[in-house]
Amino acid sequence: MDVRPGEPERLGVTRLQRDLNFAAAVPENRDCSLLLYKKGSAKIEQEIPFTEEMRFGDVCAVRISQFPADTYEYNYQIDGKVVQDPYAVQLTGREHWGERPEEGKEVRCVPETGHFSWKGDRPLKIPYEECILYTTHVRGFTMDPSAKVRHPGTFAGIREKIPYLKGMGITQLELMPVYEFFEWSVGPPQKKHQPVPKGYFDKINYWGYTQAQYFAPKTAYSASGNPVQELKELVRALHKNGIELILEFYFAERTSPNLIMDCIHYWVKEYHIDGVHVNCAVAPLRALALDPVLSRTKIMSEYFPLDQIFAEKEVPVYRRLAAYNDDFLIKARRFLRGDENMTGQIAESIRRNPATCTTINYLASHNGFTLNDAVSYSSKHNEDNGEDNRDGSNYNYGCNYGVEGPTTSRRIQKLRSRQLRNAFLLLLLSQGVPAIYGGDEMGNSQQGNNNVYCQDNPLSWIQWGKSSVNRKLQQFVRETISFRKAHPAFGQASEYQMRDLKSHGIPDLSYHGKKAWYGDFENESRQIGVLYAGAYTGEDTLYILYNMDAIVHELALPTLPGKEQWYLLADTGREDVFLKEREKPLPRKQKMILVEPHTILILEGAKYETD
Repeated sequence: MDVRPGEPERLGVTRLQRDLNFAAAVPENRDCSLLLYKKGSAKIEQEIPFTEEMRFGDVCAVRISQFPADTYEYNYQIDGKVVQDPYAVQLTGREHWGERPEEGKEVRCVPETGHFSWKGDRPLKIPYEECILYTTHVRGFTMDPSAKVRHPGTFAGIREKIPYLKGMGITQLELMPVYEFFEWSVGPPQKKHQPVPKGYFDKINYWGYTQAQYFAPKTAYSASGNPVQELKELVRALHKNGIELILEFYFAERTSPNLIMDCIHYWVKEYHIDGVHVNCAVAPLRALALDPVLSRTKIMSEYFPLDQIFAEKEVPVYRRLAAYNDDFLIKARRFLRGDENMTGQIAESIRRNPATCTTINYLASHNGFTLNDAVSYSSKHNEDNGEDNRDGSNYNYGCNYGVEGPTTSRRIQKLRSRQLRNAFLLLLLSQGVPAIYGGDEMGNSQQGNNNVYCQDNPLSWIQWGKSSVNRKLQQFVRETISFRKAHPAFGQASEYQMRDLKSHGIPDLSYHGKKAWYGDFENESRQIGVLYAGAYTGEDTLYILYNMDAIVHELALPTLPGKEQWYLLADTGREDVFLKEREKPLPRKQKMILVEPHTILILEGAKYETD
């Protein structure tokens, strides 16, 4: 092979005309060589030591002329230890899920992945205000037999479910880590002197939040054995159906900021992904937010230092940042179960929608109870994890309504079903981006386990709507998403100001209690009315009444202008929440309305139409 010093500017493997350039970050005081293997061969074909001429600071780079990349694999050897390239774009030896290193062949890097025809595909750039997010795990989404797919637990399996996602009205799919993480162990406890539980190292790292090969899609998630092509086919198919793809990246501590930036650039360029969800403790948030290459890429994280990103009163041309944290979850769950002093907080959360950085609102995620478990359990039940129920958060804000877990009580079953309907209505009629945790729309349960990080079994896999109750909930969620999309009041590009800035005689958004135009925000209040003025939304005025108390409450009916009257559109106290046909309006003289316990009503102000 014709070998000479390479180009150090781009780490990983890059093509330079007919040559291949290998570049790796290696401290100067460590010996390093490039190991080349013929595909299918167990032995090293050639070892190329990095000479002094091939070192550029802490980067080793070699250029090989006319290198037949399609017939070779590679690794590096540093101080006698064989390691993979952190910039590798594909690995071999990790084809089977849960396979330990000693059980399979040596893990190697693939220098090139071949050409893929995108057929004109580009990221969709759907505005945040039009998005409905659905979050799930590649394996858990379709692994259960109830999913009824040909390729369970894979990218191809998700592709088979695109008609389902589209039918639900989903416009964004977020996947937990899809890159090559090593799932055979999660490592020892992090705290000193903490005993290692028996069998700890035998646990599957199901989620993938660990040190990883961030550039390489996970081969075990591929039905075809070609994860690069299969994932790109999934992206292209999602885009064809109007669904964006958001990928979650968990960067381990001390991960180089340069690697993080290079990684996200690579996935945006090579896989056409629409956005990333990164952990704020490690990711360089300011650099990501200001990067011109990512100016149309959605960036999600727990928070952003907005004062370091935007000048005073600056509004971005394309809103791409989104705060992704538990704030809405905590407030909404506490409001739903009737905690004191939550009405004012949930009113603020319903409205929150900054023009610089939107919010991702969710009521369940992988880290905690499913939504069904949040109305079925008051305490976590993680005994199956083998840590004596010590793992997982103790703060779940759940309520079992009288019985812990499954029950035969029809009264409790009906109340739980109503609370699930309330939860979805609260979520989907709030500003920001509503995010549904995969399976919640069909009442999925993890039997009270709020930390299934090591559970690769039906406990963590979605159970696809096995009962009529599940199917009714699915239908309700589908109808609620459709209702949200049909009403611009719930998909605003900026925050309601709660003022009448255009002199329409009514504020854009207002709160109401027992007295019109005055919200009841006392500690003991568990009810609120939220009015969206049609003059500002371009449609009829909408009035949402929430009562999360265990008793009936009477709320004010604001007076409508002209000949408009209030019509009932939806009532979560009914199994069929949304009325199929418009009923007669409420009497114009009626100034108050009774709202049943644990109930949300939707009213519409419109002109009374007679036959």
